[in-house]
Amino acid sequence: MDGVENLFDGLRISSSGLAAERLRIDVITENIANARTTRTATGDPYRRKLVVFEPLLRKALAGRPAEPGGGLATPRVIEDFRTPFEAVQDPTHPHADASGRVEYPNVNTVVEMADLITALRSYEANLTAQENFVRMAERALELAR
Repeated sequence: MDGVENLFDGLRISSSGLAAERLRIDVITENIANARTTRTATGDPYRRKLVVFEPLLRKALAGRPAEPGGGLATPRVIEDFRTPFEAVQDPTHPHADASGRVEYPNVNTVVEMADLITALRSYEANLTAQENFVRMAERALELAR
């Protein structure tokens, strides 16, 4: 029975990776879509969002409840306060301040596209791993016949 549990652990790990990368893809696309949004509901420019991954093992070591089998904890989405907004001199812009300066989001579309490619490749790798676990289970069932 231990082998079956290990197989399901592998499925859980790759499944948590799929969910995490899917969230990362969604956040990156939101960042790209808002790359030129100079005003949000708070009155500030859109602030870039980041996804923070945390392995379940680290969660357990920190004394918090962890799920068995490893993988990733539910990722957190945070705002990027380290990267400053881009200031552009454009007195004709409707959101320009008294000196004619407009603050644009701290989103660099080139960086976002590179992150998107990385997230897509990671998603594909987790999907391939999950498909391999399923094939191993099918093969084990065939051998058991």
